[in-house]
Amino acid sequence: MNLGSLITDNLFGKPDNLTKAHRFYFKIFELYIVYETINLAWEWGLYTLKISDVVLPLGIANIIDISFMHDNYLPVINALAISLLLLFSFFRIGSKWLYAVVFVLLHFQYVARFSIGEIPHSANLVGMAIFSFAVGVAAFKDELHRYRFIIGFTIFYIGLGYFSASISKLIGTGPNWIDGRHLWLWIAEKSTDILSREGQFNYNFVQVLALNSIPAATLMLFIGIATEFIGILIWFRKLRPYIALALIGMHFGVMMSMNIRFDSFMIELIILGFPFPELYNKYKGHLHYFRRV
Repeated sequence: MNLGSLITDNLFGKPDNLTKAHRFYFKIFELYIVYETINLAWEWGLYTLKISDVVLPLGIANIIDISFMHDNYLPVINALAISLLLLFSFFRIGSKWLYAVVFVLLHFQYVARFSIGEIPHSANLVGMAIFSFAVGVAAFKDELHRYRFIIGFTIFYIGLGYFSASISKLIGTGPNWIDGRHLWLWIAEKSTDILSREGQFNYNFVQVLALNSIPAATLMLFIGIATEFIGILIWFRKLRPYIALALIGMHFGVMMSMNIRFDSFMIELIILGFPFPELYNKYKGHLHYFRRV
């Protein structure tokens, strides 16, 4: 088996059939993505009401003038439309293209909200999961094929996203990216942000360790970029739980060192990184035994 076939099999080759555990697991994942998308749509929509000028065109805003989303209540209307369409999509009411419409509307919401120059990465995995559902629901009638594609393609993007993030850092800064003094700068920037927002800021023990030792700060950055680099190995089924744990640990480290939270990333990694349906099917006999006892 060549590498391409091996990757394809690991991403899209399982399960052989859908059990009740797989269907329940899939609906939990879908419900989580629906919840996060609705939350983002309203958060971005309400913030966009404060914006009047386009400073940095993003995405589709490079082709069309996104200013029509500003100085009116269209962002709120868009958030309401996204919410309703997601509920219809979740319960499979109406057209198979509803997730695709949600994806487009969400992109408009995103480029309108972040047209003032601040570009976060915290919603990337949620957005790509919506894209997976948009393609999977529209393209596959068979429930098994739809399951394999949506789960597999989302995991594909997770691995590619982390790997490309590490490569981008090396392209942008080179091997010196791991210089611990860079971490000092980022800690100082985030402390200023938190101080201006909350009126106080205290360094935690991880930040104190990093600020007192260049080797320690360098080691933290090295572990971070190395973990991102091996993130692509999440494509492989046997390695997936271990890579997911490593990535979750990395995000926890980023939160402790730089006060940057990626809650949606970590929850999505928890859901997709571990074979919950297979574990349930494997041990359900033992569970029934304990229930009888």
